[in-house]
Amino acid sequence: MGTSALEAAREAMARLIIDVPDFPEPGVVFKDITPLLADHRAFEATIEALASAGRDESGASVVDKVVGMEARGFILAAPVALALGAGFVPVRKAGKLPRDTHTESYSLEYGQASLELHHDAVQPGDRVLLVDDVLATGGTAAATRRLVETCGGTVVGIAVLIELAFLGGRGAVPDLPLLAVETVAAPN
Repeated sequence: MGTSALEAAREAMARLIIDVPDFPEPGVVFKDITPLLADHRAFEATIEALASAGRDESGASVVDKVVGMEARGFILAAPVALALGAGFVPVRKAGKLPRDTHTESYSLEYGQASLELHHDAVQPGDRVLLVDDVLATGGTAAATRRLVETCGGTVVGIAVLIELAFLGGRGAVPDLPLLAVETVAAPN
């Protein structure tokens, strides 16, 4: 990816993502990405920036599958998969997938959650890029990685719109390459 694609994505995000204070609860600043998604050129630049995490130096795709985490990760991962010529795989909250699944539980700031992946969604040897909107504590990314590995796949990297670095999410997946279009160093 040329620097211009990443710069275009960053400019679009700065212009279009809206901070919503105290949503969904007091003290949280929610990053509303819907204006970014509604702007064709901004969305296209963002997808190109994220897809660069699944390409080698020559620009060739190095992934077989792109896994998106529920729910905003789906919106980003599906077009990234198309850009890379790869398949899209959804990771869902427990009870949402209709066939046999692998399940992985993980800790949240205030409780537990579980994610599921169809048994046959990732094949042994598949190279996988994880895509989500935000990397916060890293629990979702780490749980998704474990699901992919349970199927025999290999996670080659993670691409996110926003990394909330002050929450330490990189520590949950320290050995994986991480592309964050924007990094927030401290809470707003």
